[in-house]
Amino acid sequence: MNSPPPSGQDDSALLALVQMGDESAMALLFDRYSKVVYSVALRVLRDRASAEDVLQDVFTQIWRKPDGFVAKRGSLGGWLAVISRNRSIDALRRKRPSDSVEYMTLPSNFNLADEAERNCLMEKARAVIHLLPMQQRKTLEMAFFDGLTHSEIAEMTGDPLGTVKTRIRSALTSLRNSFTA
Repeated sequence: MNSPPPSGQDDSALLALVQMGDESAMALLFDRYSKVVYSVALRVLRDRASAEDVLQDVFTQIWRKPDGFVAKRGSLGGWLAVISRNRSIDALRRKRPSDSVEYMTLPSNFNLADEAERNCLMEKARAVIHLLPMQQRKTLEMAFFDGLTHSEIAEMTGDPLGTVKTRIRSALTSLRNSFTA
């Protein structure tokens, strides 16, 4: 029987253990990143059950193919947030237009310290987004929160596709720079 990996191990080491079938390493990754994945999915889908499905799907993907993440491209948390967002958008597109959307208040069972840290990061992101030029901000919001493709944004705004892509890339660069500074 394998001893559980230390909780302080870096993501690459945990993924290597997951690749060898280590369930406790997978549990640590889940503990670290499930809130991020779930929050992104819930923000896009606005449905608790669908967000839970995306959460399960994302972590099932990690379990089956942990080598899908390339550390040179960025952080595991960022990659998981993007995967969660993409899966959520896919789920929205699969839904029938006749499905009604109900809004409900969700109780929070999260650790208050984690929530406070998350809120600080969210406030920082909001502040940086607010400082972006209006066109970059609008384009970024359409892409990440409305789930529109670059082509759909270009069609809706009447802007060239290259302009839309440049605005999104510039906005993301500004966000990244603000968090690394």
